[in-house]
Amino acid sequence: MENSTSQTPLADDGGSLRGRFNEATDEFVQVFTASIDFDQRLYREDIAGSIAHATMLETINVLTKAELDQIVTGLQNIQAEIESGRLQWRVDLEDVHMNIEHRLIELIGDTGKKLHTGRSRNDQVATDIRLHLRSSIDGLVEQQGQLLTALADLAESNADTIMPGFTHLQAAQPITLGHHLMAWFEMLRRDRERLMDCRKRLNQLPLGAAALAGSPYKPDRGLVAELLGFDGVCDNSLDAVSDRDFAIEFCAAAALSLTHMSRWCEEMVLWSSQQFNFIALPDRFCTGSSIMPQKKNPDVPELIRGKTGRVNGHLIALLTLMKSQPLAYNKDNQEDKEPLFDAIDTLANCLTALIGMVPNIQANKDVMLDATLKGFTTATDLADYLVRKNVPFRDAHELVGQAVQLAVRLGKGLEELSVEELNGPGHRVIESDIYEVLTLQGSIASRDHLGGTAPNQVRQAIARARANI
Repeated sequence: MENSTSQTPLADDGGSLRGRFNEATDEFVQVFTASIDFDQRLYREDIAGSIAHATMLETINVLTKAELDQIVTGLQNIQAEIESGRLQWRVDLEDVHMNIEHRLIELIGDTGKKLHTGRSRNDQVATDIRLHLRSSIDGLVEQQGQLLTALADLAESNADTIMPGFTHLQAAQPITLGHHLMAWFEMLRRDRERLMDCRKRLNQLPLGAAALAGSPYKPDRGLVAELLGFDGVCDNSLDAVSDRDFAIEFCAAAALSLTHMSRWCEEMVLWSSQQFNFIALPDRFCTGSSIMPQKKNPDVPELIRGKTGRVNGHLIALLTLMKSQPLAYNKDNQEDKEPLFDAIDTLANCLTALIGMVPNIQANKDVMLDATLKGFTTATDLADYLVRKNVPFRDAHELVGQAVQLAVRLGKGLEELSVEELNGPGHRVIESDIYEVLTLQGSIASRDHLGGTAPNQVRQAIARARANI
């Protein structure tokens, strides 16, 4: 940021950008070092920061009121030019900051050259990125709220839907689909909280740190922070311009959020397959095959699953970018934007897809019920029954294992075995009341405690969740 490839005499950190050079920048180097292709998306934040900075300069008598009005009007006109597509971005001006400043000088003359007084592109870009990420997090948190609502709605409509719960992808115990969906809800709720927590730490103003040491103009940083909606100012000027831990923290939160989404989408892919057939995904979120006309491919959840690696990669890229940088600002930091911007966009797009898809998932309840009946999923309930009859758990575990072996051999479910068959040779502990335990409904209803799968508890969990979205 400190050295521009522009040969236009613009005031930066102490004078003309090319003032100490004897030759023009190599044409390849101009392109290689330019960031305008990707940092132009910061134009709103750059203009807002410049207006706040100019307002502060007027209060400390660096600018007159007339000069401030000229600068603000000029910057507003530039924003209108950008948003109408009339501004021509120039690679030779290197970045969004110099493009906007150059255009301002074209519009209002020498007054525009005063705007950069008391700041550097180092603290300017750090401010722009924080503003952009803050706004992006606000949008992502809003999207996450929409998805949480969709999950809660789907869970409520399936609070009584019986399905097998899995460990090791093997049918383990009967649960309700509503309970399973609320597990997804809890993951996303934590993801949302992490983004909100990240926002708190990034919402500190770097502007005023200048290049690295602060400004002799004694800027009113508190005023600028207030104008831009920051909670406070960065306490150390070196740290303010050089660290990008707020971007790394965001990418870490985004990577974990995508990891959770990937797990959900893996289940959607499995459950919508012919082998499971637990759910039907809406047609508009699936595609066909170019050669096999019968196919309905779950491309959207598959692609979300795949994009997880993309965001994980951005996290590693930013960690690697920062790992060997001495204080303060280094040109390396130009590489922070593309991974950060793509992580923002990828997370937003994946949330958009899920917001559209989740409310339209249809549960094949009969298929889920049949799968639960086939998996000996009430075996643990039989063991718990024996424990309540004062049989030590390890003995109960062995007796139930023998009963399962018998059921497999006879091709029956546990609930289809007689009391004598359940007891096995030499035992009389199991009585006829066992069949209340071996029903799927009885098994699920018995988990009627905070965090349990009983429909009553699922509905209570949904009510608590809605109150906190």
